[in-house]
Amino acid sequence: MTSIAPTRTMIVGGGGREHALAWKLASEPGGNEVIVAPGSDAIAGEPRVRRLAGLDPLDPDAVVSAARREAVELVVIGPEAPLAAGVADALRAAGFAVFGPSAAAARIESSKAFCHEIADAAGVRMAQAGSFQDRAAALAFAAELATRDGGVVVKADGLAAGKGVTVCDSIDEAERAIDALFAEPLAAADDRPPVVIEERLTGREVSLIALCDGRDAVALPPARDYKRLGDGDTGPNTGGMGAYSPLDDLADDQTEPLLDTFHRPILAELDRRGAPFRGALYAGLMLTAAGPVLLECNARFGDPETQAILPRLGVALGPLLLAAARGELRSAMTGPTRAGSCLPTLPGAAVAIVLAADGYPDRPRAGDPIVGLDRARAAGALVFHAGTARDPDGTTRTAGGRVLAVVGRGLDLAAARSAATAAADLISAPGLQRRHDIALGPVPAAVGASR
Repeated sequence: MTSIAPTRTMIVGGGGREHALAWKLASEPGGNEVIVAPGSDAIAGEPRVRRLAGLDPLDPDAVVSAARREAVELVVIGPEAPLAAGVADALRAAGFAVFGPSAAAARIESSKAFCHEIADAAGVRMAQAGSFQDRAAALAFAAELATRDGGVVVKADGLAAGKGVTVCDSIDEAERAIDALFAEPLAAADDRPPVVIEERLTGREVSLIALCDGRDAVALPPARDYKRLGDGDTGPNTGGMGAYSPLDDLADDQTEPLLDTFHRPILAELDRRGAPFRGALYAGLMLTAAGPVLLECNARFGDPETQAILPRLGVALGPLLLAAARGELRSAMTGPTRAGSCLPTLPGAAVAIVLAADGYPDRPRAGDPIVGLDRARAAGALVFHAGTARDPDGTTRTAGGRVLAVVGRGLDLAAARSAATAAADLISAPGLQRRHDIALGPVPAAVGASR
């Protein structure tokens, strides 16, 4: 079967990941228009891209109505929250091809306890963990793990936008993190999501995202992201402060064994439970001395990894997303450039540096004017908008936590990093934060953090 490009695609969301997806899909042959809902003024500035301002991406009925009105052939759901809200389910029930899993399958991200359950049933190795709704039991398990000198990780079970994870070096730190989660007010005790306690693993992290059609998977180029706010992996966890690709310790064409070890067993277990996964299955892996271990799964494209991966992709993405949505991914992976399960890449490297608002991640400040965007683009960088708004007079202002992702490209990682750094230096806003060590030497050994 020949790959077919969707002529009209709707992307649900409006952040940096969705900007990168719109940029990529709108540039491909065969596509007439990309619609972003709700998108942003900056995303709509891309050629052949239009936004549906004001649409609520968490309202399934509103998204379905928009898809019908626009007569789209494919809907791509970007963020995790619409997936958990059942937007993909409503679209599929209305007859649309959807790249994004059902709410049942998206629990692989929305519940960390469920992720451990699926991985265990699938025979996929994860960090030793326990799920607790009782404070005393959680503390006892954390104390047991702390005796192994590896530290403890405390996680809120649900979606936490990158800020629901605490990496603890001591039982005292773990106790404070556990107490903070159990202290959160809830309507009733039965409504309290479990607190997940994990052993701390060390190594280098890898983000391996696969396009999945419910049964099979093909890998995007692997990437590495930086979750802590500050240089040297210091400060609080965030949604991600930068990413790069390719990696020096996992080549683009060496991911097939990882698909067999992690993605395909998880797909099979979800399918066995009646929740086939059609979308982007993100495996956050730790490359430990004893081999790769699964840290977490996300049910969508990573952010900011997508911003660093898509500029490297050497094949049209739209036909693959449509094929996956229809359950026909393998038939789309034919031809001399699409052999095997690893998508081809362009020569060179890409580095994404995230610029975040003053006060991020706790209390990001909005409304600060941003200058230098045109200069950064003129320097050859890609500038993907994650949290910005545009005044009627054309002034761009901060309007979110992570504001921009500045992507540099080059013949190798050093050249890409130099390009990204030079472009990021041209952009300024009061209190704007960024890391200066993205793709500079090895990432410090760390424990993976859910986002």
